[in-house]
Amino acid sequence: KMREVILVYLDRSGGLQKFVHDCKKYNDSKQSYAVYRFIISINPSDIAELDATLGNYILHNPLQAAQIFQSVCFVAIKTVSLIEQLQTEAQISILLKPTHLPPLPSYVLSLSAYPFNYTSQRFYMSEGIVIAMGTVTKYTQGARFLCTEETCPFSEGFRCIRVHCPGATESATVRTDFVCSLCSSPLQEDMKFRVLGDKQIVEMIDAKILNALKGYSIDKSHFRIQAFTLFLRDELANKMTIGNHYRIIGIPACVQNGPQMTACIEVNSVQLYKPNGPSFVSENFKYLLSLTSSSCWNFTAVLANIFASQVVPPGTYNTLKLAILLSLVQTCEKENSDYLDLLIMTSDPLVIDRLLNYSLCLLPRGIRHPPSSDIFPSVSKDKHGTGSASIQACSAVLAKGGICYIGDLSSYKKDKLELLQSVLESRTTTVFIPGKKYGEEADQQVTVSVQTNFWSFVDVDSSSKKHIQKENFLIGQMDVSLIPLNLVDGFGLLIYNEFPSCRLSSPVVHHTLKKAIHPEAMLYKASQQFRTQDYEE
Repeated sequence: KMREVILVYLDRSGGLQKFVHDCKKYNDSKQSYAVYRFIISINPSDIAELDATLGNYILHNPLQAAQIFQSVCFVAIKTVSLIEQLQTEAQISILLKPTHLPPLPSYVLSLSAYPFNYTSQRFYMSEGIVIAMGTVTKYTQGARFLCTEETCPFSEGFRCIRVHCPGATESATVRTDFVCSLCSSPLQEDMKFRVLGDKQIVEMIDAKILNALKGYSIDKSHFRIQAFTLFLRDELANKMTIGNHYRIIGIPACVQNGPQMTACIEVNSVQLYKPNGPSFVSENFKYLLSLTSSSCWNFTAVLANIFASQVVPPGTYNTLKLAILLSLVQTCEKENSDYLDLLIMTSDPLVIDRLLNYSLCLLPRGIRHPPSSDIFPSVSKDKHGTGSASIQACSAVLAKGGICYIGDLSSYKKDKLELLQSVLESRTTTVFIPGKKYGEEADQQVTVSVQTNFWSFVDVDSSSKKHIQKENFLIGQMDVSLIPLNLVDGFGLLIYNEFPSCRLSSPVVHHTLKKAIHPEAMLYKASQQFRTQDYEE
């Protein structure tokens, strides 16, 4: 009955037409393959309407369901003589690709939730951000084995075919110690018929990790998040970009890596995740806009004046706050978008740091760069035993479409500053992969797009002690000799501190003291009327 339903579904959905087209390509090549691979797109809703049992089977036993599809396809090929070279059913490899999964919690695999059900080999949907990508390598899709005993029927033909299964390592498909199931003699691979495919290892992390990378999180709950391994095969290789947010459908599996077991997902389909914009704007902001509509500046001036009243009192640092708001508005995940990078020359780094940190938390992709790690992508050895190169995302790429806050520039060495200057000018960075080190024949250069706004400051007071000033500056001139002039030019906006340290304004002092005594207190009416959440939206 299931076979009949499969045939009806393939006929109605256009899958049969695609299958015949794929068969024609194999038949025209006139070459005999060990494995003939077919991708069949499945709409679980349509299948369940035709036959609930089959729909349930595909969703919860996809590997066994693929075998039923395999027998239907074999009968179809033999009945209509679609591929003349095909000999046995074992030569057909079917990959079922669901268009979507039911929107129910049991089909969502959260990378941060416990328990993590990776033992049931069924379809799950998951989402996260790509934090590392390996180079594309080869794997064995299928291989033909022959029995070494000449009198055995399995010593010829295509009876012993091994095909890659989700989660299986290379040694599960190709090894030298397989024995014949008929006479127990050793099996030997016929190398002429080995079928190779592309494989890429990707590491993904739950989007919740971004809250921890802000340096300060409003969410006080403690959680542990770990990177998770994905296997992209064949047509899915290079379908993901480092730093992007994706929704995937795949089958979880365990991979033996030396003495350790690693949980991973064999990805079936990849979809770029596009977050929805804010559903509404606060009524208070709408009312403020109607009140100030007579002037083109009033609304913006009021916004900047009362912005970040949790950190600095209203009316202070207005130029800087206006620049921060401008930079926040510029953030979006589009190629060739405008960027507004801020460089602040300050003698009060503590208040500036607090203000920038607070502003950073308004964004989903606001990353505070830890000085001990790399700002831009780096290369390391893949830890899954392949020996290939893996490109790690690092702060700037994780902040894609948002802001990377890199702290005090004067604390970075010359080579890091030169790299930053290059990225500010081109919005790309190049990762060099030495071939010898990572088992490749030739060296590679991978260009990574950096679609990020950068914020930074220079502590004028502490830096001036380190540097001997070479010349006297006129009153009103800035000493920017602490960092290269070309780098200063790379930033879109340079802001000089409004309050020199010698006369720190009394409102800021009062605000700091009150906050120290009552950290959670709302000190100003504006804070109650225009909350952090309103600005975020």
